[in-house]
Amino acid sequence: MTASGKTRSIVGEVGDTRAMVFIGFHASHEQIPPSRLLSDVQRAESAGFDGAMCSDHVAPWSRRQGESGFALSWIAAALARTDFSIGMVNAPGQRYHPAMVAQAFATLEEMFPARFWAALGSGEAMNEHVTGEGWPDKPVREERLRESVAVIRRLFAGEEVDHDGLVRVHRARVWSLPETPPPLFATGVSRETAEWAASWADGFVTVAQPPEALEQALAAYRAAEGRGPTALQVHVSWAETDAAAYAIAEDQWRNGLVSPPRSWDIEHPDDFDAAVGEVDEDELRETVLVDHDPASLAERVAGLVRIGFDRVYLHHVGQDQADYLDMAESELLPRLREAL
Repeated sequence: MTASGKTRSIVGEVGDTRAMVFIGFHASHEQIPPSRLLSDVQRAESAGFDGAMCSDHVAPWSRRQGESGFALSWIAAALARTDFSIGMVNAPGQRYHPAMVAQAFATLEEMFPARFWAALGSGEAMNEHVTGEGWPDKPVREERLRESVAVIRRLFAGEEVDHDGLVRVHRARVWSLPETPPPLFATGVSRETAEWAASWADGFVTVAQPPEALEQALAAYRAAEGRGPTALQVHVSWAETDAAAYAIAEDQWRNGLVSPPRSWDIEHPDDFDAAVGEVDEDELRETVLVDHDPASLAERVAGLVRIGFDRVYLHHVGQDQADYLDMAESELLPRLREAL
C-alpha cells in the first residue's frame, strides 16, 4: 500500500498533487532477470516513482544485456507486489494474436482495476520473426495493428468476434471482463505515426529524440485530435563519475545508435551489434543522457518533458539499479519535481 494507505490508480497518479507531471520507472526485461526486476520495481515504488512501464521482448538487443523475461507473466506479479500503475509495450498481430491479447489485458485489468495500461505498436522483427511468418512492410504492419486494435476493443465490449483480414478471428469472446477496459495507447517516433495513431489511441508514448522531433510528433498527435496522456521514455545512465556513467551506457545501450526504421527490421542481437560497429561517443551521449550530477540530470530530463508531455518514464540503462534508485529517491526525483 502507499503511504496514505490507498491504492493509486492511473487516473489518480496523473492528477497527483505532488507534481504536475507523472514520473515513472522503466523496467527493462532485456537487461535484468525477471525475479530481480520484480524487486527493482518494488524499490522504485518505495523510492517515490509514480508508476512503471516495461518492455516486451523475445530477445535482448545485445548479448551484453543477456535477458528477456516474458512481460505478461512478470507484469501480473509486479502489479500484485505494488500499488501503483504499471503498463507494457505490446505488438499484437503476429507473435500475439489479438484475441489472446484482449483476454490477457482484460484479466490484468479485472484483477488490478485502473492500474494497467498497454502501449501498442506495429512491432520489430527481432521479436516477431520467431513465428516464421514473413516480416511485412511498415504500411502493412500499421494496418495489421489497426485491425488488431479494433478486434481487441470489440472483445473488451463483450462481443463475439469474427474477422477475416490481415488478422483472422473466429467466434472469439472474452468471458472475464473488467468493469472498465484498460487504456490502449499508441507507440511512435515520427510525426506521421503520431498523426495516424490519433485516430484510435487513448494516449501516445514515444522515446526521447532531438527536441524538434518530439515537438513535431506531439503537435501532430494533438492536431489530429489525439486524446489522452502523452508519455516520454528517456534513457539515462548515472554513476558517481562521468566516466563510469558513460561506461555503463557504452556496454549496455549501444543498440540505441541503431534507430528506426533500420532497427525495426533487424532480427538478432548479433545483427544489432554488427550494425552498431564502433561506438561513437558523441552519438551515444545524444541517445542516452549520461550524467553523474543528479541536479544536471534532473534539468536535462525536465527540458524534454517541458516540450509538453504529461508523463515521463526514466530508464537507467545499467543492469544494477540499486544505487540509481537510492540516488533517485534522495536527489533526482525531488529535483525533477521541483524543475517541473
